Amino acid sequence: MSATAAEASIDAFHRGRFFLAQPLHGGHRAGMDAMMLAAAVPSDFRGLAADLGSGAGGAGLAVLARCLQARALLVEREPAMAAFARLTLALEANADLAARASLLVADVSLAGRARMEAGLADRSVDLAIMNPPFNEARDRQTPDGLRKAAHVMDEGLLERWIRTAAAIVKPSGTIALIARPQSLSEILDAMAGRFGALDVKPIHPRPDADAIRVVVRGLRGSRRAMRLAAPLVLHEADGNRFTAEADAICNGLASLFRD
Repeated sequence: MSATAAEASIDAFHRGRFFLAQPLHGGHRAGMDAMMLAAAVPSDFRGLAADLGSGAGGAGLAVLARCLQARALLVEREPAMAAFARLTLALEANADLAARASLLVADVSLAGRARMEAGLADRSVDLAIMNPPFNEARDRQTPDGLRKAAHVMDEGLLERWIRTAAAIVKPSGTIALIARPQSLSEILDAMAGRFGALDVKPIHPRPDADAIRVVVRGLRGSRRAMRLAAPLVLHEADGNRFTAEADAICNGLASLFRD
């Protein structure tokens, strides 16, 4: 399946440092979540990062734009969204980043031999990032099938994705994911015995509002205790202006965990 420029909008990220070809109608469109997820990667990261469930490639390319020695593997299950990732990598404006990126059409939730045969080999990447579907089945759902696949969480999905990350990252490799706060207990359960040294970063829309997202980062096999990091506040108390920290993070000028 292929996507054409007529079916896509070409959207600038990181103030024009890279562009995404995203579906005009239906499907998942990357936004702030992808940029915050990418910002969880340390600025000096130099290895291979797997963007699991990459969509058009937003988080993976955001890592490449900030980490100049990094490489990225975009992993997307849906052929229609993978077609937009291909279009993204073919954009002339992305040529420098695309030279450090590759695309794999595969289901992140596969296990064992099926996963390896799909191209997700054991201990093959240095870092895995993921923005898994986090709408629950009982939530109001979109009628668009492609968008539903990207947004609606099946039972046990988080555990399956984290299991895959644990299999494909190298010893002492890193995982980072973004989710709703109500998924935190499930995330911690799935991380147990697989990843330690967990850093948990709450994301608040305003200083006096509850968190709307959490970013969790961990190291494969580490025994270091969990750390609850200082929250990121997205907007000033008055109006819709981004805070200086949120603006820098979402535009690839700073890392989420200040490293």
